[in-house]
Amino acid sequence: MNWLAKINLQVVTERLGPFKSAVFLVTLIVICLFTGYRVGNYYHNFQVSTLAQQKQRLVDLYQQQTKQVERIHTLEVELTLEQLANQNAQVTLKQMADEHYQVKKQLAFYEKVMAPEKEADGLVIDNVIINATLSPNHYNFQVILVQQLLKKRYAKGYIDIEIIGSLDNKPSRVKLKDISELVRKDLSFSFKYFQVLEGGFTLPENFIAEKIQLSAVLTKNKWQEYQKLNKTLAWSIE
Repeated sequence: MNWLAKINLQVVTERLGPFKSAVFLVTLIVICLFTGYRVGNYYHNFQVSTLAQQKQRLVDLYQQQTKQVERIHTLEVELTLEQLANQNAQVTLKQMADEHYQVKKQLAFYEKVMAPEKEADGLVIDNVIINATLSPNHYNFQVILVQQLLKKRYAKGYIDIEIIGSLDNKPSRVKLKDISELVRKDLSFSFKYFQVLEGGFTLPENFIAEKIQLSAVLTKNKWQEYQKLNKTLAWSIE
């Protein structure tokens, strides 16, 4: 810019004259204004183009973010569905296992009844089931008896139950006749294949049951000898 400093307007005016000097100054001003306009317009277009690119990039980033969020939601839904399906599959497998166990249990029971050659001959206490009721300390029971003689005759007799546990932190035993209104007739059996005996009892307050001892007594008659079968089971509520 040193050349501008060297320009002396008075010398230019003296050499060119007032009119030419004015034309020269106007021309110089116009050239400067035009050059400034073009340069400014160039930078303006550059800034507009850059801003448009940045806006487009921002739009693209928003779209990518939206797609990623949708993908995450889709994966979360798929994961939830898979977890539900897995839970349902586990429930179904458990149900099938329980049904399989019950079928095997029933099959084993009927094998005892219909195919006694697979077991020892005689009377068998197949199962004892204890169920709690809504009344405090009151329980219902089921006793399942099976006869396994090859040549079956009617098995006749009765059962007796004794509950073993503790009362007030001391060992104790209670007989069914003392905690129930059942009589000998209610506990008698007479069957050829199997029979289910049912009843209820109420345990004393503060009595903690630990075991149940069942006795099945075959009374002596013309067709059978006296026999007493005992079975002790852990106390279990179903």
